[in-house]
Amino acid sequence: MSRPAVRVHVLEGEARFADEAGTCLTAVLGSCVAACLFDRVAEVGGMNHFLLAGGDGREAGSSRRYGAYLMEVLINGLLERGASRARLEAKLFGGASLWSGGADIGPANVAFAERFLADEGIPLVGGSLGGTQGRRVEYWPATGRARQLLVGAPAPKPAPPKVMEDAGHVEFF
Repeated sequence: MSRPAVRVHVLEGEARFADEAGTCLTAVLGSCVAACLFDRVAEVGGMNHFLLAGGDGREAGSSRRYGAYLMEVLINGLLERGASRARLEAKLFGGASLWSGGADIGPANVAFAERFLADEGIPLVGGSLGGTQGRRVEYWPATGRARQLLVGAPAPKPAPPKVMEDAGHVEFF
């Protein structure tokens, strides 16, 4: 008898993992970024959800919000579950520009995530980044399948999100 599907919401500052076929990790993103990593051979994956690219680490417990910390948590968690660093592939979502004026966190998060993956030699095989709308992302870590729904009203003259697809494994609904 097959197990029922399980949905796990990944909150800001979290990383979650799964290797069960029915598990779906979800996140709602604005300027935040979610990195979804997957090992096809081990059939294990995970998602993180970070608010800011990096931090100085001076606030106790604040490092959980930062991409620099959560990317390491995600990679190490996958390695502990049988993934191989050489086989990891990534999909990135989020990084929208939601505020006019002031600091634009979304593009900084996108630049950090892309640079981190390049520095670590992890190929970016799909996802959707930028734009001016939030996203609801669903990710099945045992298969690497992902899909998203853009949410919220677009800003006037929205910049289209930068979309990367890998043979149809990112669905837009």
